[in-house]
Amino acid sequence: MIRRATITDVPAMGRIINDAAEFGLMLPKSTAALYENVRQFHVVEDDDAGSPTHGEVVGVCGLSIIWANLAEVVSLAVSPSQRGKGLGKRLVEACLDEAKQLGIKRVMSLTYEQKFFERLGFSVVDRQNLPLKVWADCVRCPKHDACDEIAMIRVFDDVPEPEGAPATPSTAQGARFEVPVVITTTAVGKDGKPLIGD
Repeated sequence: MIRRATITDVPAMGRIINDAAEFGLMLPKSTAALYENVRQFHVVEDDDAGSPTHGEVVGVCGLSIIWANLAEVVSLAVSPSQRGKGLGKRLVEACLDEAKQLGIKRVMSLTYEQKFFERLGFSVVDRQNLPLKVWADCVRCPKHDACDEIAMIRVFDDVPEPEGAPATPSTAQGARFEVPVVITTTAVGKDGKPLIGD
């Protein structure tokens, strides 16, 4: 059963995501980050009555909103014992359905699973054409200087461009996304401590 994640799912979500992260398949997520962003996630429960994991969360996937016309599928992971059952596909489809309901025209993914995402209607794009905001998590990645993930985009032709969104091409190939990037800095005093409220 696919459903929205709740606070009680966070420990299981963390185990599943961080298990995959140990194999270099994605970035790890802290428990704090999962609680903070729990509303982004869908989970799948094992509904096989004869399974030893019956009723437990065995898969997770998130939809991170980047801008009015772009979201990202994040942290797609399924427990090793449940892989090969189509659960990952169902989780991504739940995120895609949510994106369409929200009126988001494009959904991207940074992945090693090109064929999997192609079957879900995604196309490969040049990573350099994605907005800098997409790479916010990359500074924590051990592969930061030699990233080998594939950037992919799914464009919904039946979803109109939202009002106020930056103009973007209507096709996935060669799409260049003009998304504002806000860089924040903290002023520090002579003692090196942050100056808050000045």
